Amino acid sequence: MSNLADLAGRPIVAEPFDMLVPREPLLRIVHEDDRLLVLNKPAGLVCHPTKTDAWSSLIGRVRLHLGESATAHMVNRLDRETSGLVLVAKTDDFARALRKLWESREVVKGYQAIVHGWPVEDRAVIDAPLGKDESSRVTIKDCVRPDGAASQTEFAVERRFERAEGKFALLNVTPRTGRKHQIRIHLAHAGHPIVGDKLYDHDEDCYLALVEDRLTDEQRAKLILPFHALHAGAVRFELTGEVFRFSADPDERFKSFVCS
Repeated sequence: MSNLADLAGRPIVAEPFDMLVPREPLLRIVHEDDRLLVLNKPAGLVCHPTKTDAWSSLIGRVRLHLGESATAHMVNRLDRETSGLVLVAKTDDFARALRKLWESREVVKGYQAIVHGWPVEDRAVIDAPLGKDESSRVTIKDCVRPDGAASQTEFAVERRFERAEGKFALLNVTPRTGRKHQIRIHLAHAGHPIVGDKLYDHDEDCYLALVEDRLTDEQRAKLILPFHALHAGAVRFELTGEVFRFSADPDERFKSFVCS
């Protein structure tokens, strides 16, 4: 069966339901100096524009903040629904240096994820190769497959809790490799998919329903949250003898799910 991109002639962009990104503030700035701008991206905001409105993407907002003529290189990117730290270099040289670090896996990244169920172990490493899911109608979907690229994800349980909807756990996650959708796929593969993940938590028709604007109330209820509960909360790296550490909290929707 043809995938959605083939059917339309181009990839389809999904608009998460009830994903209202606040109009204020323009940016959630974690750190800024003459070389670097560190931002806490909200869930629901794309990194690169799909519309002409400057407010509709993170880089559009960065240009409003810095000015159209300013240099702005986005060093890392996050999925639309993933919140957390995004780094923007203000000079060409600093951007090249940072991208080299990212490519060489010399950056330590920490995430928080809310998952379904209670992991048996308090700490574990998921070691499972990843590659394209050739059976899926969704172009961007990957999966665990024997001939895939080596991929490892470490997690530690921070908290186990219960709600009316069932048992959940808050995890601290460290990806040892940087494959597409790695954390989401690995946690689902381990039996603990991320809450709200439309592509790896449910039958993929949930994602297709979102794309095709036919998401039902029943599907919304199963998702529980309007965005997948994954937050890029910490980054650490060393460059020219200087150690950089940045952290950012998830938004209130994420925190209130754990605390309520």
